[in-house]
Amino acid sequence: MTTTTTTRALLVVDVQNDFCEGGSLAVEGGHAVAAGVSDLINGEHPYDLVIASRDWHEPDSSNGGHFDDWPAHCVQGTPGAEYAPQLDTAGIDVHVRKGQGAPAYSAFEGTTEDGRTLLEVLSEAGVTDLDICGIATDYCVRASALDARGADLRVRLLDGLHAGVAADTSATALTEMRTAGVEVD
Repeated sequence: MTTTTTTRALLVVDVQNDFCEGGSLAVEGGHAVAAGVSDLINGEHPYDLVIASRDWHEPDSSNGGHFDDWPAHCVQGTPGAEYAPQLDTAGIDVHVRKGQGAPAYSAFEGTTEDGRTLLEVLSEAGVTDLDICGIATDYCVRASALDARGADLRVRLLDGLHAGVAADTSATALTEMRTAGVEVD
């Protein structure tokens, strides 16, 4: 008889100062998401691995045209690129940086400090199930969830732990994620 082990991970997407209230590309509810994620990872949780991604754009660069479409945000070495203060990072096992000189929405486009991709990190840990939370529902959370489904992971978007740029684009993103097989509470 074969025993199947499920390994569940949490992906915290881009909970950074520039994406929270007061930041250069602020999303309403960002600080609340940060606090809620901290409560989750500081309490008893079902995760074998907790990963956080963040934008890490190059200074003095359009970052592949990304800053032509969006205001400058999450520039390496600036306070805006740091995790929001409400996010307690002590419980995060792996950090992924994305958008280093290029547009990057999905955490799967990023790398760890030792050069591994998110997919490599998840594969090495034997992750089969990925819960996702963070900012912004309609951009980076959406792209990360869709890439996770493309990697054949079971994916769940955590209710109340994500915030979007706009109601209409967030609703469209939620529909797109559901259609792709993401469990959306």
